[in-house]
Amino acid sequence: MEKIVNLRQARKQAARKAARSAADANAAKFGRTKAERDLQQARAEKAGKALDAHRRETE
Repeated sequence: MEKIVNLRQARKQAARKAARSAADANAAKFGRTKAERDLQQARAEKAGKALDAHRRETE
């Protein structure tokens, strides 16, 4: 005997699978890990402090 399949559930499952694969593709293409974001932010702050440290003071 064949297994009975609910077409509505099958359609929803297929849509979820497609959305998940699209999300994975976007994450690989555009995404950065939290560690990478934190590192980039720390480097930007350090560069900003170094730039401010080299400013000439005008009176």
